[in-house]
Amino acid sequence: MLVDAIRAESYRLSKNRTALFWSVLFVPIIGLIISTATFVFAKANEARLVGKLPPGIDLSSAPLNMGRELVSSAGDFANPAVLMFVLIGAAIIYAGDYRWETWRLTTARNSRANLLIGKVLVVIGLTIAATLAVLAGDIVSNLIKAAVFKRALTFDLTGGDVADLCWLTLLGWARIVQFTMLGLLAAVVTRSLLAALFAPLVVGVAQFFLLPVLAPIGILPTGWLAPLLSPGLAADLLKSVILGGPAAVDVPDQAVAKGLLGLGLWLIVPLIGAVVWFNRQDLSKE
Repeated sequence: MLVDAIRAESYRLSKNRTALFWSVLFVPIIGLIISTATFVFAKANEARLVGKLPPGIDLSSAPLNMGRELVSSAGDFANPAVLMFVLIGAAIIYAGDYRWETWRLTTARNSRANLLIGKVLVVIGLTIAATLAVLAGDIVSNLIKAAVFKRALTFDLTGGDVADLCWLTLLGWARIVQFTMLGLLAAVVTRSLLAALFAPLVVGVAQFFLLPVLAPIGILPTGWLAPLLSPGLAADLLKSVILGGPAAVDVPDQAVAKGLLGLGLWLIVPLIGAVVWFNRQDLSKE
């Protein structure tokens, strides 16, 4: 049963403290250390740095709106650091049975589709845990910022802000899970943990550089083909629509449809490919 597969994968992941640390805790801890050091340095050199700091570091004494900071944090859930380190846990989940030759212990007790879907659902749970950890780290970072720069704290969320927070969170989760789907397909096809870890990174980098290469031949980010080739661009289109205002000024027509189609394609096709390949795979020696 699917429930049994989810329970088994969750139990195995809970015992892998190394994977949990790197996938869930490493990014928020490092981010908190770097931001704290930056705030302290900026405060110590406040007089020399006025007008020279990036937008993320504000030396003013204006109140800090924690509500808006939550929305900003949700909009950055699927940043490259989170994508890379969540992938560590996902690769272990997807390719672990090949590495440790344990498929033979599980395939006789459950259907192959359930085994893979169980892994995907556990990775979704891992994604939620990682983003909540990032959110907690950002909250603590903002509290430290307020203390260092002696800024008052406020909390103001309008109905639109709450909607933005929810949609951006869902979009961040979808983008991270989509990125790990490439790891699932690579794990099943190659039976390799390294392939599950590095294939999504290689494809992601290739997609990043692909659009500038295709622009001279008429494939532009405003068209239909570009979001289908780059799920990152598709997610950016959806994010711009959610945020609205200045972020949506250059959004092309039918941006929602283009974004959903591009992101959904890279979510569903690798999953279906992995399930089909796994159902036809010979595991007699595993």
